[in-house]
Formats: sequence, C-alpha cells, structure tokens
Amino acid sequence: MSDFIAQLPKAELHVHLEGTLEPELSFALATRNGVRLDYDTPEALIAAYDFHDLPSFLAIYYKAMEVLVTEQDFFELTYAYLKKAREQNVLYCEPFFDPQAHTSRGVPFATVITGIHKAQEAARAELGIESQLILCFLRDMSAESAMETLLASLPFKDWIVGVGLDSDEKHNPPRKFAEVFKLARENGYKLTMHCDVHQLNTHEHIRQVLDEIVVDRIDHGINTLDKPVLYQEVAQRGLGLTVCPVSNRFVVQNLTTAEIRRMLELGMRATVNSDDPAYFRAYMNENLQALADDGMTRDELAQLTRNAFAVAWLPDARRAQYLDTLEQYLRQAA
Repeated sequence: MSDFIAQLPKAELHVHLEGTLEPELSFALATRNGVRLDYDTPEALIAAYDFHDLPSFLAIYYKAMEVLVTEQDFFELTYAYLKKAREQNVLYCEPFFDPQAHTSRGVPFATVITGIHKAQEAARAELGIESQLILCFLRDMSAESAMETLLASLPFKDWIVGVGLDSDEKHNPPRKFAEVFKLARENGYKLTMHCDVHQLNTHEHIRQVLDEIVVDRIDHGINTLDKPVLYQEVAQRGLGLTVCPVSNRFVVQNLTTAEIRRMLELGMRATVNSDDPAYFRAYMNENLQALADDGMTRDELAQLTRNAFAVAWLPDARRAQYLDTLEQYLRQAA
C-alpha cells in the first residue's frame, strides 16, 4: 500500500502555503531578517505544536509568519512546498495564500504574490509540477479589509485562479463577505470557502456557502453529512470537498475516515489534502497512508484522487490529460 500511495499521481486542492513553513526554513528566514523566535531550535518549535482546536492552532500559525518579509522569502517558501509535493508525485496543486496576514505587518501585496508566482514558474519548469494560486481572505478581519485585498489582487488576477475564506469561523459567517465574493466572481475568480469541522453555527454557514455565496467548492465540509438537505445539495451540484484527515485528527481528534467513506458512498466528490503539513507533520502521502492504516482500500484512495482532478479548476482538456495519467497508473498497479 505504501508503494501504491507513493507512486499514485495526485492533485492537492487544500494546502496553505504559510502552513508549509518548515521549522528549519523558519529559523533560516528569522536569522536573515533579524526576527526573534520564541524557540531555540527547530525541534523545540515542533515540540510546541500542541493543537487541540482551531484557535490554538491559529495562535501559533500567525506568529510563525512574521519571518516572511521579502520576495525571496515567499519564493523559498513556495518552492520548498512545490518541491516536496512533486517528490510525493503531486502533479498539480492549487495552494492558498493569506495576503492580509502579511500586508497587515507592512509587507506589500506585490512582494508576497511576486515571490510566490516566480516560485510557481520555476517549479513548473524545473520540477514539472503545475500549480494555480488561490487568494484566501481572513474571516476574522473585516469585510472592508477583504475588499481592499481583492482590489489589490486585480492587477495580478492572471496569476490567481480563485478566492477562498479561512481562519476563525466563530461569529464570522460567509454572509459577512457576500459583496467581496460577488465582485470576485464578476472578475473571473472561482469561489471556495472553509467550512471547518464542528464549528459554531456550522450548518447555517454551510447553507450560506451553498445558497448565498454559491461557491464552486467547499473546503473541509465534513458537517454537510449531518443534514440530508446539505449533503444532497452538495452531491447534486457535484461540488468538491477538500477534506484534510491528519489536520482533523489534530483539531477535532478524529481522522474522519468514516465520514470520508460516507461521502464516497453518497456520491460526493470528497478529496484528500494536507492543509498545513509543516504543522501537522503530514504531506499528501502521509494523509493517504493514515487513511489506509485506518482501513481505506486502494479503490477508495483511487476514487478520492480521481475526485481531486475532477474538481480542480482546470481546463477540460488539461483535466482529461491528468485523469488519463491516473487511470493508466491504476491499470498498471492493479
């Protein structure tokens, strides 16, 4: 099974670039930029990764970003993730980035996205991994800040495939950002939003995502299973669900294997992703292996992978090429 997973051609649709900041790179950037860290070694930093819910994770997550200052920093962050992903046979990915977490510290939007874009281009040429960028708004900041960020993105919109919504959901419903997402769609962006696991008012948030924002995809989305009216609507629309098993195990103490299997049984387009792999110590292969260790079959893992290419924001011809590559592998591995 481990060989099957390692060689499986993959797509990743839910990974935060800032969440791929490995401790060793964090220390190197801190030294270069004169940023003081609260820990003396990378090992000590990893030992501090004691997450039990979403807010406890976010507290460490945002603090760690302070080492990201220059265009070169964002280049190195992005290239390191893409290199790791390609080593795990990820052929295509749609990483998130959180510009407000940087512009609020005085780092210009152009600095952030230019460093990321140059790394994407270099990785495409040198490593053979294709990627498209998703801009995420921070839901615990104001709608006005999100709108300012959206407007700042428009000169770079050829570098961005879509927009998302992440960070702390408590008292920050999707509806808060309705005008921002409306304008994003008018400018050609695809739409997705986080509906994290077991959050306050999660079912109402999912309803708003479906009926008011009218997203093209849902990030996480496990709680759609709680109500037939929600999971039936998601299945009928063919919406992708970007589930992150190891992340779930940290944040809600459950790998959610049973829920992912249930999604497949219901014909929902569930996918597997790594979320914030530097913090949860698990990239794509480790997430798939965790599900295999918990009883998932090759056929189920294959379907989750097939779903990822199917719901990726790709031109139909390119999607068909990736799916053909996957099916050829599955035939050979049978």
